[in-house]
Amino acid sequence: MTAILEVRNLSRAFGSLMAVNDVSFNVEQGELLGLIGPNGAGKSTLYNLVAGLLRPTRGEIVFDGQNVTGWKSHRIAQVGIARTFQIPKPYRQLSVVENVMLTAFQQERTVSGAMALAEATLADVGLSEYLTAPVGTLTVGLLKRLEVARALAMRPKLVLFDEIMAGLTPAEIGVMTNFVALLPARGITVIWVEHVLYAIMKTATRIMVLNRGELIANGPPAAIARDPAVVKAYLGEEMTIA
Repeated sequence: MTAILEVRNLSRAFGSLMAVNDVSFNVEQGELLGLIGPNGAGKSTLYNLVAGLLRPTRGEIVFDGQNVTGWKSHRIAQVGIARTFQIPKPYRQLSVVENVMLTAFQQERTVSGAMALAEATLADVGLSEYLTAPVGTLTVGLLKRLEVARALAMRPKLVLFDEIMAGLTPAEIGVMTNFVALLPARGITVIWVEHVLYAIMKTATRIMVLNRGELIANGPPAAIARDPAVVKAYLGEEMTIA
């Protein structure tokens, strides 16, 4: 398989705090990679580095054969990386479909084209009946779906999901998990930060674990669930993967 993302010795310091410390990994085309770890482990900082919201202190990021280290976020988006945010950040003065149209314009240059892409993407995530709804009327679960739709409307090659299950009901988690699992078959590579462990452990093909800015484990979910370093740093006890 071909690596779509290569992260090489990536570090980011905030003063004396090393939020990400010499992290290296590859993500294969069509992979669904889970990223877990305790709060403060460096997951969000790593996402912000890959998405161009932060510049690394040192190290390199190569995406789809291009060295994109230090690129601004709009350039990163243009080459095919999209992300969601743990706390959804929609434009609350706009409707649901208008929010998605704004990101659809990354791919479509006409209003009709952006509208068609936005409507199709919202249908994908089960929000067709909310097209004209004001964003302020949406529940937490619907806002999470909107956040996913906004990212996917960019037609990314790689999407970075950030805790898209937080605040969802068990039924909504099941629907979202099944949806995410199908994205690689559509040509979208996924990196997924998640604290709802049963969802990510059953879905991801590989799991990476960050702790205190360092990559402490990287492997199949079943092996990660038994890894002593992961159990000590994060899980508390071994997990059983059904």
